[in-house]
Amino acid sequence: MVKKENKEIKKETRDKFSGKLGYVLAVAGSAVGLGNIWRFPYLAAKYGGGMFLLVYLILTVTFGYALIMSETALGRKTGKSSVSAFCSFGKGLGFKFGGWINSVVAMLIVPYYCVIGGWVAKYLFEYIKGSASLLAQDNYFTSFLSSSMSVEIWFIIFSAVVLFIILSGVKNGVEMVSKIMMPMLIVLAVAVSVYSVTRPGAWEGVKYFLIPNFKNFSFMTVVAAMGQMFYSLSIAMGVLYTYGSYIKKDVDIEKSTMQVEIFDTSIAVLAGLMIIPAVFAFSGGDPDTLQAGPSLMFITIPKVFASMGFGTFAGILFFVLVLFAAITSAISIAETSVSTFVDEFGWSRAKACGLLAVIIFVLGSLSALGFGALDFIKILGMSVLDFLDFLTNSIMMPIAALATCILIIRVTGFNAIAEEVELSSKFRRRKLYEFFMKYLAPVCIAVILLSSIANVFGWITL
Repeated sequence: MVKKENKEIKKETRDKFSGKLGYVLAVAGSAVGLGNIWRFPYLAAKYGGGMFLLVYLILTVTFGYALIMSETALGRKTGKSSVSAFCSFGKGLGFKFGGWINSVVAMLIVPYYCVIGGWVAKYLFEYIKGSASLLAQDNYFTSFLSSSMSVEIWFIIFSAVVLFIILSGVKNGVEMVSKIMMPMLIVLAVAVSVYSVTRPGAWEGVKYFLIPNFKNFSFMTVVAAMGQMFYSLSIAMGVLYTYGSYIKKDVDIEKSTMQVEIFDTSIAVLAGLMIIPAVFAFSGGDPDTLQAGPSLMFITIPKVFASMGFGTFAGILFFVLVLFAAITSAISIAETSVSTFVDEFGWSRAKACGLLAVIIFVLGSLSALGFGALDFIKILGMSVLDFLDFLTNSIMMPIAALATCILIIRVTGFNAIAEEVELSSKFRRRKLYEFFMKYLAPVCIAVILLSSIANVFGWITL
């Protein structure tokens, strides 16, 4: 009896967002991250520009909508993070697996995400110092990565900022930072985009990115857009379960989901306008210059800024924007891990943050040093950072999303989701939601999983 009462008290005193705005900005902050800034423009350039953008938009309002609604509704319904949310509907091994894989994804992502966040902080620091020409040199990024001590220090600085925000709580930490940084992020994104599209020769890049050309459509356009949408919306990493558990019953879930979709898509479009026209102008219209991964953000873009004039000013604006995006995403992933420790082990927030700090330091240090002192460590031919990225994004996240689909289709039923959503919303897209979750979502997830694995082993090229 005492144990039951304690659980009730804990549920009643669970920290909450102050309202809909705090929730929307926090989820949008989670969705808008490093993947939006470099991954979206790269994939858009590679897979047909405007055609890729059109497919991405369609998937976001169907597939993305269905999974955001599912995870948010289950989080609010149970008032718990992913592990306890799954176990609220059954105590078998399958329920525990479904909950834990959603949560563990976040625990594995946040360490290497903090490493990349440290790279961003380092570049911003150098731009502020006036080192724009130095950053544009061919070997600067490679030299920086191999300088183990410098990479480790910047990783620790970025991690400390994230942990401090998380330790401050939901309202005073996560929500407050999101409310400050997200509006500033929008202003900066617009400013950098305007600067980019007004460069000589940039207009061809604008047309390539915004105007669909059906000749550029292919099966891989769909696969790539699907993977980016999955990665971008913070699906299947426990974030939406956790943030859903922090919102009040009067928050309109469907309307909030729509606002998050609009927010995320707008930033993705702005990211494309920031990067694609600028690189087109720099390269004379060659989309192949838009290379994937770190090379785009840390090698190509500094060269673009240096070639344009006002390189220092543009670099500061751009990397402040990227740093804000990195911080808001990192705190959402870290908060998911902390929430799991609090829910499952009954720990205080401080103790949960302490364990997360250890996880971040150990896995983050292995990732940070993997290009320098520990470059001899390879897993499937990949560095520690690349392997963690592959494991979480290509394997675990699709499986986690599939677990959510199975939970709803086979256990809770669509009526349970509808009842939760309709506490504060008319659920206007209910038929679309049920059709997509029942027939299309599992197939889409399987395509993402299989194509990602095939890409790593060289069977197909994404």
